[in-house]
Amino acid sequence: MKQSIKPSYILHKNFRLPMGFSPENFDYGLTYQAQARDTFIVTYPKCGTTWTQHIVWMLSHDGKPFPVGKNINLEVPHLEEVGSDFVKYLSETRFIKTHLTYDLTPYNPDSKYIYIARNPFDCAVSFYYHTKGFIKHYDFAEGTFDDFFECFINGEVDWGDYFDHLVGWVQHKNDKNVLFLTYESMKNNQKENIIAIAKFLGDRYLEKIENPQILESILYHTNFTSMSKNQSRWSSQRPANMTPFIRKGKVGDWKAHFSLSQTQRLSEKFRIRTVGTEAENLWEIPE
Repeated sequence: MKQSIKPSYILHKNFRLPMGFSPENFDYGLTYQAQARDTFIVTYPKCGTTWTQHIVWMLSHDGKPFPVGKNINLEVPHLEEVGSDFVKYLSETRFIKTHLTYDLTPYNPDSKYIYIARNPFDCAVSFYYHTKGFIKHYDFAEGTFDDFFECFINGEVDWGDYFDHLVGWVQHKNDKNVLFLTYESMKNNQKENIIAIAKFLGDRYLEKIENPQILESILYHTNFTSMSKNQSRWSSQRPANMTPFIRKGKVGDWKAHFSLSQTQRLSEKFRIRTVGTEAENLWEIPE
């Protein structure tokens, strides 16, 4: 019987970090004091983070796409990767990416929080390809989906348990400074959700997309086809034999990866962990 493979992580205070991340920066990130004009893009990994980063960047740059030759994570930085000092010295208004749970995310009642939730089945598949492809971060090039699934369902992956993250944030989905969206809604109603983000960010953003040219530019440059080009804008280099960082962006791709047993196990965990919360009706979960 083939021995299972697990991704490698830095274990830091019972928290898993990708290899190459700085535990010091992670700790400093947790100490960041959220400011009134900050907007946090919050996701569990592989739930639409980069997509949303690009949308807000384009909204703040009059519909211009993020330029080739730059990396978006230097302008919409990942808080727990770069630490608080890097973020503090950005000019206001700041857009900040984080994968932290609600309890760990720096809070200010005047800050804004855009949360994107994705169904756990597609999230698990996307997270698998992400982990497999970043060899320097995880040393998991030979890992299979079956190997990764066991880690995912047990919460033994970077940024912890999917359900801890989802349920913690869904309990605040109706807070006035939280915009709660789903990946699936963004795929099915891209225009409607871009308008919702602009409205949430404030009048000056809403005014921008009243210009049809700006709105059409954002729609075009944040679609899957456009974002799959020039991917050095979004992430560090991946080996040529691995799937690209922007891989498929499909809803329902999980059906080509999950066994019947895996489907049943994740469905059962979903029902148990979300019962009595607004998360239990976000998606149609298989039996």
